[in-house]
Amino acid sequence: MNVPPHETTVQSGALLRIRDLHVHFHIKEGVLRQHQATVKAVNALNLDLFPGDVFGLVGESGCGKTTLGRAVVGLAPVTAGEIRFKGRSIVGLEGRAAFERARAIQLIFQDPYASLHPRKTVCDLVGLGLKLHHLAEGYEIDERVLAMLERVGFSIDHMYRYAHEFSGGQRQRIALARALVLHPELIILDEPTSALDVSVQAQILNLLKELQREFNLTYLFISHDLGVVRYMSNRIGVMYLGSMVETGATADIFRQCQHPYTRVLLSSLPSLDPDAPHRGILLEGDPPTPVDPPPGCPFAPRCPEARDRCHVDKPALEQRGDTPTHLTACHFPHLA
Repeated sequence: MNVPPHETTVQSGALLRIRDLHVHFHIKEGVLRQHQATVKAVNALNLDLFPGDVFGLVGESGCGKTTLGRAVVGLAPVTAGEIRFKGRSIVGLEGRAAFERARAIQLIFQDPYASLHPRKTVCDLVGLGLKLHHLAEGYEIDERVLAMLERVGFSIDHMYRYAHEFSGGQRQRIALARALVLHPELIILDEPTSALDVSVQAQILNLLKELQREFNLTYLFISHDLGVVRYMSNRIGVMYLGSMVETGATADIFRQCQHPYTRVLLSSLPSLDPDAPHRGILLEGDPPTPVDPPPGCPFAPRCPEARDRCHVDKPALEQRGDTPTHLTACHFPHLA
């Protein structure tokens, strides 16, 4: 069973819709905690996730990928813009509404060692959500926890052991079980395999694909690894300095990318041909600071194709080719 492509899901409406999102963090220093600077982690970002999507979000460290995921679940403050889940705004939710969002949208953290309480048993960790959301009680909690643990590769012998007794891959499976036991509709996976050995990564990725099909899940898959994103995703979004610079079907991005930054990322992938020359594109300079992003296109200071217009006029993310679902924020995409 293949993941439904974007073209077949667009008619059913977006599950998650983000419009002109800004997430800024204020830096305060000194005894009086006076404002010193503002980190613009996410800037005017637009994104649609459709039911059944596995949307891969890629970009270098510090581009705002994790902040975006945390903003969706309410762990990062939204400065401006709109986030809608199933047509309803989820910005600034409190009380019962925030509680319901927590059940429908789950976040799997990058570090499985830090995301699980060391003094709780596996049964307690996975079953806590069932208790908090009043989905089960008594022996039914244990039954549902065991069923989910078995689905991710554990047995009853593991239920009453502690998280510190497990390896990194096993802990990530526990985190998956903890999220899935609530039957969410959207799971945000923040670099879920980056802290794991390569052999374990493959096991977790295959498990994620199986669970996505079995439970009809939608994933926002955050990663810096283009190879992993290509394997997992049916759609891809590329971020740079807090902005989305290109998005489209995975096949379109890899076959005919339009943004110069995407081309740089793709050039870093190793070739399967050992005799092929390395075609990596080296960028000059460092990424601009999110405290003081440049005017115009955020990639312009490092772009080898930049022109005068790029330094003063920020391009909109829109269709610039023949494919309606392939969007690019570049004034001169044909150069890419």
